[in-house]
Amino acid sequence: MEKNKLKTLRRTRRKIGIRKRVIGTADHPRLSIFRSAKHTYAQIVDDLAGKTLVSTSSIAAKASNGGNVEAAKLIGKDIAEKAKAAGIEKVQFDRNGFRYHGRVKALADAAREAGLKF
Repeated sequence: MEKNKLKTLRRTRRKIGIRKRVIGTADHPRLSIFRSAKHTYAQIVDDLAGKTLVSTSSIAAKASNGGNVEAAKLIGKDIAEKAKAAGIEKVQFDRNGFRYHGRVKALADAAREAGLKF
């Protein structure tokens, strides 16, 4: 198997395992993140209603380079501020199969520092 396909397959398997346990509700929604090579995205989702409550990205946050840790910190702070404005204080963190380091960890830490609890 090609290296990229194997890497994607492993992430997909991790993602499925995480999604079995992490379900967003109206009072405890899910903070889902996605990172591509160029940008980082975050959204807070109510899975029972099937709606995205709050979302942001490195594009919306006007980060100079969306694919780095500094941009992830901006996104974490931005998503926490938007969540507080929408009346959301607690979330379940869904790392979407990505390993908890680098941009994922920076986003989570910044969201916690800005007052989001998970």
